Formats: sequence, C-alpha cells, structure tokens
Amino acid sequence: MATDSKQLGDDKKVHSTPDAPVLDDAPDAPLVAVAGPTGSGKSELALAIAEEFNGEIVNCDSLQVFRHFDIGTAKLPAAERRTIRHHLMDVVNPDELFTAGEYARLAREALAGITARHRLPVVAGGTGFYLRALLDGLFEGPTRDQKLRDRLAAREARRPGSLHRILTRLDSDAARKIHANDVPKVMRALEVCLLVRRPVSELFRQGRDGLRGYRVLKLGLLPDRDALYERLDLRSAGMFEHGLVEEVRHILALGFAAGSKPFESHGYRQAMQFLQGELSLREAVFYAQRNTRQYAKRQITWFRREAGLVWLKGFGDAPEVRRAAIERVGGFLAETGPFA
Repeated sequence: MATDSKQLGDDKKVHSTPDAPVLDDAPDAPLVAVAGPTGSGKSELALAIAEEFNGEIVNCDSLQVFRHFDIGTAKLPAAERRTIRHHLMDVVNPDELFTAGEYARLAREALAGITARHRLPVVAGGTGFYLRALLDGLFEGPTRDQKLRDRLAAREARRPGSLHRILTRLDSDAARKIHANDVPKVMRALEVCLLVRRPVSELFRQGRDGLRGYRVLKLGLLPDRDALYERLDLRSAGMFEHGLVEEVRHILALGFAAGSKPFESHGYRQAMQFLQGELSLREAVFYAQRNTRQYAKRQITWFRREAGLVWLKGFGDAPEVRRAAIERVGGFLAETGPFA
C-alpha cells in the first residue's frame, strides 16, 4: 500500500521527540476512543466522528503499526481516509520489536500534537492492551535482557510448561493471572522477577503512569454475535480472494523473515502455511475464519472488563449506531466545551 508521505513524515517527527509530554497548557482536553472486536466497524465510526468534530485518528491496532501488512489487517487505504490524518500506522518494519510501552509513548506524543492543533483525538482499534497502556499506563519494568530471554526460551523448548511452573514458585499471584500457554507473557513476567529479584505483582501494585490532562469518552461496538461472525467469515475469505497470499509473497521478497512477529496473526499465519505446503487453500481459509472468530470473542471478553466503556449495540457503519455515537460525542464535548 502506498503510504501518504505527509502522514509518514508526521509519524517520523513523533519518533524524533521521544520525551514530548502531554501538553501542560491543555488540561482536560477531550479524547474519544472507539473500541470493539475485529470486524465491528471501528474504522468507519472513527472516521464519522473525526469528520463531524474536526478530529484526527490515532491507530490502536497492534498489527496496523507494521509496514507492508495491509490486506490481512484490514488497514484502511490512504485514499479512503477522507483526508483525515491518521497516526501510528505504518511506523515500524515487520522485523522490528514494538511493545505496548512503545505504543503508549508514541500515542501520547500524537495526542499532544493533535490537541495542540485544537483538534479532537479519536483513538480507534481493537487491541485492548494498547488502549489500557495508553490510558492507564504500564508499570516501570526493566528493559529486556535478550541473553536471559534466550535461555528461558531454550528451557521452555526442552520442557514445555516449565517457565510457568517456575513463575508459580516465584510469584504465584502473577502465575494465576497468566495462562501457561501464553509463553510471551509468562517469559516477560519471569524475566522481570529474575532481573529485579522481586515478584512482578509487587511492581504492578506500585501504580502506573496514567494519561493526564484528558477527559476520555470510551465507546465500544457490540454487534450481534452471529452477524459479526458471518461478517468475519466473509472478510477472511475475501482477504484470500483479494491478494493476501500475494501480499505475503511480496513481504518475504522484501527480505523479511517468515518468523517475523506479524506473520503469527490470523490470516497471515494460514497464508504462510499455504505457501509452505502445510495447508490447502480451502483449509487456510477455514482456519483463518475460525481463529478470527475466536479472537473476536476474546476481544469482547476483554472490553467487557474495560471500566467506563459505553456500549453501542451494532456495527459502526450502521446509520443508527453512527447517529447514537455522534450524539454521545456531541454531549461529551458540550459538558465543558470542546477544548477546555
């Protein structure tokens, strides 16, 4: 996908000012977040809100930050963004590490710039952990120790489940909250325990650096489950029909490894398995559809636990949902004025 050069330039400016704070002279600035499961119409609703209220959109999707991954992430093409500026899309290469902490830092810088231009920031996406990192902050943990992580990964490969058992001994509270199969999170929790020589759960209880200077309206899209699954099935099949496999070939041809993190996502993993001869095309579509439905279910469960989220029952591109959202945002902005 051809990336808007102006937008890419804006994102590069964000990278160049890593310590830019949220503006101190713009207290209680409004911020709208549009959340919900994949396929629920978040992008369409965010565009409608941004158009109505002079806004700019901040991506909150953990895959859309990667360059070249377009079809399988349902990334809105630049030509369909209605001249509305989008931030944190296409900002890192597929083989680069991009964490929730990095997202929160860059997103806060983007918010500061949008607010300084007297525009409404609209955060949109389905990665709940990114949204929580942005609004609530993350605990201050040590930086990654690659040598330690390599040793932990080797141990887990030899004895599956062993890292979770060690974490249980060192920090039973953290172990109870992380599924044994979620190896990346188990590894990170264990890494922190070993580096700081304290339970990671203690660090969590010390508090986080939450977003300051903003009042936030969080809107959540909640379509009918059967209708959502039907839409997701059609979208997954459509991605394969409209070039997902060819996109994967192109990314590999650019020199990025098949083990790059974005290739682990739904759709891309199955396209890769098709190219490697592990699945037929029909099987690849089937598993992409199934896994995407399961992912949507997990997203709904996550967002149901999100405090203060206002649910809108339906898809974001439905006229009645759009009207309800516009009314909500209008009332929110009228409470103390759009830019108090």
